[in-house]
Amino acid sequence: MIAAMMTAANLGARVTGWGFVVFSLGSVCWATIGVMSGQTNLMATNIFLTFVNVVGIWRWLGRQRAYEDGGKSATAASRRSSAPTLFTATGIAGMAVEDVEGTAVGKTVEALIECSSAGVSYVVVATGKAGGIEEELRAIPREAIMFGGDKLVLTMPRHLFEAIPPLEPGDWPASASCASSPPGGPNDR
Repeated sequence: MIAAMMTAANLGARVTGWGFVVFSLGSVCWATIGVMSGQTNLMATNIFLTFVNVVGIWRWLGRQRAYEDGGKSATAASRRSSAPTLFTATGIAGMAVEDVEGTAVGKTVEALIECSSAGVSYVVVATGKAGGIEEELRAIPREAIMFGGDKLVLTMPRHLFEAIPPLEPGDWPASASCASSPPGGPNDR
């Protein structure tokens, strides 16, 4: 159960990788019980699960951890240099979103990138209670967001943000302009 919670929580490569380590310990123990009690099905199943868990360890504690570490090092180096501040594209999901007064609004779910320009078209922001309860998703045009290294800041007043109609969870617009902005536009103050 602990391993399942560690992998399901999606708290980064290290936590997920260690979840697979815990899974591996369990499957080795169950395979041993299968051998000792003559339960070949229990043994065979858990030998296979051990193999799957070793692949999970390699992927999450090896390769994926190295990717995350590389992205974090580039982000940290950009903050110390005169180059523009960077953050990883995969890091945008879950990033905090604040209004111009610094009050928490929600978190990012995804950023949609335009193929022709490779620029951000819009960012989907989730608001609601913990665990996604009463969650609402809104498409915020790129022009209405300032990107920071560890958060996004809305450049529109909160009442205009809240006036943007929520998205249907599985039906997002093709572009920010299709996302029915409230009257006055996103930058209306």
